Amino acid sequence: MSSNDEIGKAFDFRLFRRVFAHTKPYRGIFWLVAFVAILSAGFAVLTPVLVRDVINEALSAKDAELLTFLVLSMLGVLVGQVICQLMFNYYANLLGESVIKDIRVRMFERMIGFKMTYFDNSSIGVLVTRAVADMQRIGEIFSQGFFVIVADTLKMLSAAAIMLIINWKLALIVFAILPVILFATRLFQQAMKVAFIEVRAQVANLNSFVQERIAGMKIVQLFNREEIEKEKFRKINEKHQNAWLRTVWYNSIFFPIAEISYSIGIGLVVYFGVIQNIENTQLNDAGSIFAFFFLMDLLFRPLRQIADKFNTLQMGMVAANRVFGILDTESSIPDNGRLEKEDVAGNILFSEVYFGYLENEEVLHGISFEVNAGETVAIVGATGAGKSTIINLLNRFYEINSGKILVDGHNIQDYTLRSLRSHIAIVLQDVFLFADTIANNISLRDDSVTLEQIEAAAKQIGVHDFISSLPEGYQYNVKERGTMLSSGQRQLIAFLRAYVSNPSILILDEATSSVDTYSEQLIQQATDKITEGRTSIIIAHRLATIKKADKIIVMDAGKIVEIGNHQELLKKGGYYSDLYEAQFMAEEVA
Repeated sequence: MSSNDEIGKAFDFRLFRRVFAHTKPYRGIFWLVAFVAILSAGFAVLTPVLVRDVINEALSAKDAELLTFLVLSMLGVLVGQVICQLMFNYYANLLGESVIKDIRVRMFERMIGFKMTYFDNSSIGVLVTRAVADMQRIGEIFSQGFFVIVADTLKMLSAAAIMLIINWKLALIVFAILPVILFATRLFQQAMKVAFIEVRAQVANLNSFVQERIAGMKIVQLFNREEIEKEKFRKINEKHQNAWLRTVWYNSIFFPIAEISYSIGIGLVVYFGVIQNIENTQLNDAGSIFAFFFLMDLLFRPLRQIADKFNTLQMGMVAANRVFGILDTESSIPDNGRLEKEDVAGNILFSEVYFGYLENEEVLHGISFEVNAGETVAIVGATGAGKSTIINLLNRFYEINSGKILVDGHNIQDYTLRSLRSHIAIVLQDVFLFADTIANNISLRDDSVTLEQIEAAAKQIGVHDFISSLPEGYQYNVKERGTMLSSGQRQLIAFLRAYVSNPSILILDEATSSVDTYSEQLIQQATDKITEGRTSIIIAHRLATIKKADKIIVMDAGKIVEIGNHQELLKKGGYYSDLYEAQFMAEEVA
């Protein structure tokens, strides 16, 4: 969506109504805030009226009893205002935080159901901005935007009405100044609308850039990119600064205009109010002039604040437009299956499967093969042959273009996603670990998996000693992405994670391609243990690690070119034999 589209929709009533639809579960709080806003406006205009009466009635008549009553009344009004302000601030913020809590949960639930294609094409930094910063902007619609505008508008209308009642001539003088401020406010809003859209865009760009560079800091330093990345950051940061300075410039123009208009109004009220009293010797209405000072403040100050609150509302609506854009994204894998099986034998069938990550760019061209329950099947081939794509499709991370994939004779689309994936475990080459303890990274905080079960499983696959040697053992915090562990150690944790889940189908995707010799030996022992008695699919570049496989599927350019065991494929003297010989010779040279 372009910036112009967002500008057009920044105050779209449909979008505004959609945001407020999320207040339905909190209708009691909503109406309480509205009631307190009305009450606050009533209290606000009572003070000027009481001030007028103090000057015109109590002081002129020198009535001490009336003065005491009026002063106590003013004190009561002040207490009422304080209570109303306290309740308004608390419950308006409570409503806003409750709404964004619900929207944030919905957004996260939506995102974790997206296809991998969505994340392939999306910036993580931008998504984080949507889920965090933009959400807070939506909350400010309630706590600092809409309700404050309503409350201030009520105060302005009440003040205008009281002005007309007290002295309609002075009121008309004040009202004559309003068009100037209203016109300036309108121009201010239009300019700020464009400016804030640019601000949000630059914030997202900045977050995305910083997130990527911090995540890839090793590459930045390894290739001496510090100066280049520093210059890129300087330019992005400068754009971010300029976007914010544009808003500061508009504020710098508007608010002095509003202050000058207010001051002119005060001067005119004093001048014409005093003229009225001089010309009419019977009139003793100095209190009205003082009352007008307070009432003008109630009229002009909220008007200035409304312009500022419109900025907040503006940013909130732009943020809501972007957040709802994610909520409206149709990128989820259809979870329409009804089949849920407690046990899966592990029979797998690919039949004439065609697939491409991009339209009209196929990666798999009619793949067909079968894996029997309990078999260990290896898939080999050059980079880009489509090996990992097969694994992605089996887990339904992506949807196939045509053909069918069966597990135990049932189309994988007939299974619920939860059921299908609960029977499959994957150990990837690039292991992802959360900034948490080893135990939690293995169980993924599944309460049904106890520490005793984790330790028993670790002993069975031969990694207990390694974990026990770490400080705090299973409670050792591996930090973000497991940076406190070597790549081999991370792989061992991933093997244990897969083993503890007790899958019917185990997938090892390049699990030993980037580990040291010692870790590889441990991983090979773990592999022998966890593949025992279950369907296993091993993707490997190093052909020496798959000699024991029951079946080897050889792929090239998205097609299966050979199928057989190690000895059968060597005897054929085909693609696999050439790969094996080339790799064997390379290892000999090394």
